[in-house]
Amino acid sequence: MSWDWDKLQEKKKRQGGKVIPEPEEDDFGQEDLGSDDNNRRRNFNPRGFKSPFGEGFRVPNGRGLLLILIAGIVVWLLSGIYIVNPDEQGIVLRFGRYNRTVDPGPHYAWPAPLESVYKPKVTQVMRSEVGFRSVGQTTTFQQGQLRTMPEEASMLTGDENIVNVQFSVQYKISNPVEYLFNVVDQPALVRNAAEAAMREVIGNSQIDSAITDGKLKIQSDATTLLQQILNRYAAGVQIIAVQLQDVHPPKDVIDAFKDVASAREDKSRIINEAEAYRNELLPKARGQAAAIRNEAEAYAAQRIQGAKGQAERFNAILLQYEKAPKVTEQRLYYESMEEILSQAGEKVLLDSGAAGHVLPYLPLPDLRGQAAPRLEKK
Repeated sequence: MSWDWDKLQEKKKRQGGKVIPEPEEDDFGQEDLGSDDNNRRRNFNPRGFKSPFGEGFRVPNGRGLLLILIAGIVVWLLSGIYIVNPDEQGIVLRFGRYNRTVDPGPHYAWPAPLESVYKPKVTQVMRSEVGFRSVGQTTTFQQGQLRTMPEEASMLTGDENIVNVQFSVQYKISNPVEYLFNVVDQPALVRNAAEAAMREVIGNSQIDSAITDGKLKIQSDATTLLQQILNRYAAGVQIIAVQLQDVHPPKDVIDAFKDVASAREDKSRIINEAEAYRNELLPKARGQAAAIRNEAEAYAAQRIQGAKGQAERFNAILLQYEKAPKVTEQRLYYESMEEILSQAGEKVLLDSGAAGHVLPYLPLPDLRGQAAPRLEKK
């Protein structure tokens, strides 16, 4: 500073101006800022220089600079505090290279440029659409207006037919490190891989199956194949579901395919009705057959037991007949006549003389249309 002051004094002498006395220093080597001369020197601006910090700006001394430096270092260190939300994971890079993964909560990392932190949302379910785009879609996946993408939707089936397939893919982050650093454009990768997987699955399916009853199998196969493709890319993505939004043939033949689908539905309905009628009729027929079989078995058992009883009765009578033939014959005659006469309603008894004058036309019908009483000899 003394050298600058000497040059200023020499310049004033050459210009014939007044020489400004050299400032005095106090015992500690600092200028006496309380005197008027020192104030004039402090505000002196020989070249009209304007400070960018304003007219009242004053260059701080060494102690002020140290305090400013310490405050800046403290602020820089405090900028490393960060918070990871519950639906996030913190990925910390040190000098641009992966260093560690942290869980939700408050954490600290060295401020930039030493370390940097990424916080991807690992629990958020994201959606990718193939064959169409939703306009005005909300976070609850409620679709508004749809904008079709024919170049993505047109696919070739296994029986060489063209079908338009519109579907969506729901996925989330499974490995945040792979998701952030292995792929540049993750949504585009998921969309392109989903389109390739669906084209392969549709290529192995028939058009009738894709339009009618094979949609669940197509969704399952596409989900499995898409997950395998993304695993080979190490994309760090987990596929939750592949959902078919609309599967229909080209517009030129859509009416004919609708007729075929309606006929298939009618066929299925008729088959179901026939199966229901069969399920109702067969148990009833089985019950009737079982009832008839039981009645026949009961009748057979009854007849067999009756025959056995009559045979035993005949054997018993034969035994008695062998002991007393005349008595047995007379008893059998009386029992037979008793059985016969007990079945007749009215009886007419005639002696042998009167019976010889009666016409042998018995029984004679009476006026009431009933059988006339039988005539017997007395």
